[in-house]
Amino acid sequence: MTVPTTPREPEQPHDLVGIGIGPFNLSLAALAHGVEGGLTTAFYEQRHAFHWHPGLLIDGATLQVPFLADLVTLADPTSPWSFLAYLKTRERLFPFYFAERFHIHRAEYDAYCRWVSENLPGLHFGHQVDAVRWNPERGLFEIDFTQLGPQGEAEALGRTHTRNLVLGVGTEPHVPEPLRSLADAPTVPVIHSADYLDHRERLLAAEHITVVGSGQSGAEIFLDLLRHRPAGAERLHWLARTAAFAPMEYSKLGLEHFTPDYTRYFHALPEPVRDQLVPRQWQLHKGIDTDTIAAIHDELYRRTLHGGWPDAVLSPGVAVHTAGRLATTKIELHLEDAQQGTRSRLTTDAVVLATGYRERPVDRLLAGLAPYLRRDSSERPRIDTQYRLVLDPSVTGAVYVQNGERHTHGVGAPDLGLAAWRSATILNTLTGKDPYPLPARTAFTTFGLEPAAQARPTGLVPLGDRR
Repeated sequence: MTVPTTPREPEQPHDLVGIGIGPFNLSLAALAHGVEGGLTTAFYEQRHAFHWHPGLLIDGATLQVPFLADLVTLADPTSPWSFLAYLKTRERLFPFYFAERFHIHRAEYDAYCRWVSENLPGLHFGHQVDAVRWNPERGLFEIDFTQLGPQGEAEALGRTHTRNLVLGVGTEPHVPEPLRSLADAPTVPVIHSADYLDHRERLLAAEHITVVGSGQSGAEIFLDLLRHRPAGAERLHWLARTAAFAPMEYSKLGLEHFTPDYTRYFHALPEPVRDQLVPRQWQLHKGIDTDTIAAIHDELYRRTLHGGWPDAVLSPGVAVHTAGRLATTKIELHLEDAQQGTRSRLTTDAVVLATGYRERPVDRLLAGLAPYLRRDSSERPRIDTQYRLVLDPSVTGAVYVQNGERHTHGVGAPDLGLAAWRSATILNTLTGKDPYPLPARTAFTTFGLEPAAQARPTGLVPLGDRR
């Protein structure tokens, strides 16, 4: 098909256009659909269908947040797009009731989101957004996109206009520098955990497997491999830079770091304080849930019942310093223990990199807005309390950000439990009518001596108010 050289332009602008359709923009689209009086919206996604971490939908793996952290419930429990509404359409409410599950399977969450994406209007899959510009004459954002065919080929060009824009482009797998040259090598499997299930059979066939990374994904993959290797011949090695295979902070008061109250507190902190704080809070979101830790220990213990130890090495406090190819079928990892001050080498036949994700860069996408963007001292976009990019005052429209604001809003940015609240905040700000009233206080913990926008605890007044 010949691609037209001039994009088609619609006559009427949208109230809101979203770029990316992951859980966060899907949440926003679902709640926008319920705004009284209606909003004209469109959401564009390059992929042809909704998929949520398909490479990590390991049998039995569950979400680390309760099912109430669906797309809408914590902002609107009556929404037709809730997880319970999904179960009702599948005639599964009673089985779910008797299952007594607070944390649902990841595969079930993926199926729920796909159900929403297939039934909610205004979602455009197979559309790649190419450029965003501000049109000062019309007072609108211009968005150019390419409609893609089944194999990713360009079928048509398009252009749309909108008063407001929201970025929900998500994150991308992170491969550490020492392993980047090996990750593309076809002869030896060095794969990111995001692609684990696509390569699982090939990994299991390898003589020796190394898993790098101490988070939840690394733990789940190590457990899955362990369960499917023969006893006494597991040939597994699990490496982690952290000093321990540590549990995620899951105490009830600890979880209050994932409340709007803490988000407001964090946003008000000075930029240097925020930058120091985020890395120190890794155990709030990068640890392993205790059930997975227990399952790993149980499986290892079971393999000692008839004598001997499993051939599995678990090494915390160890970093991959460099790596190289050994012949054509093996990899040599150069390891370093910073506490001991020692180095060693490990030969392996396959590597799984459970090394996490990084926010997907948007500078190229937003190149047309670069003159209007206001940045912090580290050249990151400044983002206000309502999740809007700070732009030049001449830009009358707003650009909202979802899951790209950890540097301004803290560890809760990628947390599913804050999805509905953030979406409601965006819609309340956009409409100016509070279609989704939100609570003034969400935590028992008082963050800071002068809590902002939070009910003040009895007996605590600012120092300047004391008489």
